[in-house]
Amino acid sequence: MDDAKAEDLEDDGTSLPVRSTPKKSKAAKAAPTKVKGKKAVVEEEDEEASPVAAAEENEVEEDEDDLKPEDAAKARENLLATLKGSGKDPYPDWKAGDPVPYAALCTTYHKIEMTTKRLEIVALCSLFLRQVLRLTPEDLLPTVLLMINKLAAEYTGIELGIGESLIMKAIGESTGRTLAIVKADQKEIGDLGLVAVKSRSNQRTMFKPKPLTVHGVFKGLTDIALIEGHGSQAHKVSGIMKLLSAADAAAGAKIDITKDKGGPSEAKYIVRTLEGKLRLGLAEKSVLVALAQAVVFHATDYAAALEGKKAKLPTSEALEKGESILKSVYSELPSYEVIIPALVSNEFKLDKLREVCKLQPGIPLKPMLAKPTKSITEVLDRFDGKEFTCEYKYDGERAQIHFVAHDSPLQYATTVPSSGKSAKGIANVFSRNSEDLSKKYPDILAALPNWIKDTTKSFVLDCESVAWDVTEKKVLPFQQLMTRKRKDVKVEDVKVKVCVFAFDLLFLNGEALVNKSLRERRELLHSAFAPNLLEESVKASCEGLMVKMLDGPASSYEPSRRSQNWLKVKKDYLAGVGDSLDLVVLGAYFGRGKRTSVYGAFLLACWNPKDEKFESVCNIGTGFSDEALADLHAKLSAVVITRPKPFYAHSAGTKDQPDVWFEPKYVWEVKTADLTISPRYRAAANEVGSDGKGVSLRFPRFIKEREDKTAEMATTSRAVAEMYRKQESVSKSKGPSVDDDFEY
Repeated sequence: MDDAKAEDLEDDGTSLPVRSTPKKSKAAKAAPTKVKGKKAVVEEEDEEASPVAAAEENEVEEDEDDLKPEDAAKARENLLATLKGSGKDPYPDWKAGDPVPYAALCTTYHKIEMTTKRLEIVALCSLFLRQVLRLTPEDLLPTVLLMINKLAAEYTGIELGIGESLIMKAIGESTGRTLAIVKADQKEIGDLGLVAVKSRSNQRTMFKPKPLTVHGVFKGLTDIALIEGHGSQAHKVSGIMKLLSAADAAAGAKIDITKDKGGPSEAKYIVRTLEGKLRLGLAEKSVLVALAQAVVFHATDYAAALEGKKAKLPTSEALEKGESILKSVYSELPSYEVIIPALVSNEFKLDKLREVCKLQPGIPLKPMLAKPTKSITEVLDRFDGKEFTCEYKYDGERAQIHFVAHDSPLQYATTVPSSGKSAKGIANVFSRNSEDLSKKYPDILAALPNWIKDTTKSFVLDCESVAWDVTEKKVLPFQQLMTRKRKDVKVEDVKVKVCVFAFDLLFLNGEALVNKSLRERRELLHSAFAPNLLEESVKASCEGLMVKMLDGPASSYEPSRRSQNWLKVKKDYLAGVGDSLDLVVLGAYFGRGKRTSVYGAFLLACWNPKDEKFESVCNIGTGFSDEALADLHAKLSAVVITRPKPFYAHSAGTKDQPDVWFEPKYVWEVKTADLTISPRYRAAANEVGSDGKGVSLRFPRFIKEREDKTAEMATTSRAVAEMYRKQESVSKSKGPSVDDDFEY
């Protein structure tokens, strides 16, 4: 493919350069080959890797939500032992063929909430889902979605996002209490779910409502989420009232909210679902493992019933195989709406699932992530003796473009409407978090015909969308990209143009490519598109390098994982802390002097996914311009709350408390000189083992807002702990590996 100069780019600023590849090398065996705009040709091919070598090369960072292999094995053995000891149903009032009672799900929620043992949580989920499959399999999908606190996949855009004020209004109106009393209870108790329990248990009813079912609650919540237009808030309150009015119909006696965290109250869990936080310590990957186990059990029972035989418990090896299959399938096709119906129609045979559930254009998969590094030595050590490639890393927004041509025999998977469909077919642009960005980037969709060759009928493209100066022919800062509107953008109104840097191809013309080597995927990428390559001056605008394994099993694409086979090195990695942190704004302190009219400093926190808490990590007041402070004051004032959430972990000292607290909505990128231990903050306190003291940032500096990230995508406590341990001033012993969601 011939190179093209920067001036050959399309005048509209929306172009598709293949990410530039500065060097490709076999570490310690061949000298790096420098290139200018072109790929270097590697003449020497790797020998085929052995299975053992492949397993070692494909080693990935341990996911915080994943069980260690030894713990996973123990979980399977414990589950089998439990079932051997008792064959009784845990919910005797639930009969075969009846809808799944919402009370049964809430009983499972409560059992999970009362334990911190990961293995026990997985077993509780597995036993419950096994019974759903045995008694009411048609309710499996809404049950799983409620357990992971979702109504649909992220790309559909269907989510609740109900504010406290609406929920409190619904609690008051459904229980006959004034809004003032509900607010007073919330101020005293601090948990709106428990406020609902207290309000509901004090209510007298003339008629006993019909018990709630999982299907009914799921439908009610979905109906609430879909309400739009004039009077939508009143309609949402009405929908919430209907659910709360029927909650705890079978509870009988008054509930004591001071005991057992309020018990298995339906009202409590309905409110927490509306808030978007069940606060159970139940990770989605635990539910996925439990679902796999339940399906293996049910498949064994189902096959035995067809043969008229007594079912036997599956082996631990069968459970392990089932978990592996479902995890693999879900990594390529993360849609329970597709996977669960496929399980049912294939008689719960997981082996068949791989054949019918594969990567499809229209359903975004979670992107492969790179491990941050601090030194070139670390990179060379990792790739010693291996063929690898380097690519420029640009400071933009990770994107995934899906496309199916009108004349393709393949059907586009999703029914989500695309804004500005490509002239050649149906297309969508998805974010790294699977959000549909098609309405934000109609110019990308409009430009697709300029890139796609006639032989390309379907694809999934992994890329970076970067702000582009059409006049100067150069990359613009990330902040410029974030000034674009997120919805209802018209191509003719776009002020900030974009350039799409394509670096990986995951699907082409009906075939998934994730198991192919990076070399093969790159060759197919060049064959499927007609890109423009940028001139050398663009190099100055990159923020670092991506170093990737080029050949062999280790170079396959690993969806949703942060792998050691992709390393990233930023320009500022060699000075101080390796990577910046993405932190959530929890509170603010009133400004003084010239900052009197705005917030002068802010309390920031990292995210602990295991405990589902935001843990304070620093106060910050540096790096802000006067204009930025004014803008942030306006934004944050709109999300002020009266008291910290129950899932905020911060010092109890009065002098350390912010003047105002916020909803956990905004994420900021922050740079720090180093990290230290402090009694004032709670970040990673359980990770570093310092008598309740947490990790704190020294001299933190605001870099930019991260509008592309949700609060749960912030840097995790484990990541903060590892960054602290990696400092030269700290012990040489290595902490646990991290699979945190950094910006790439």
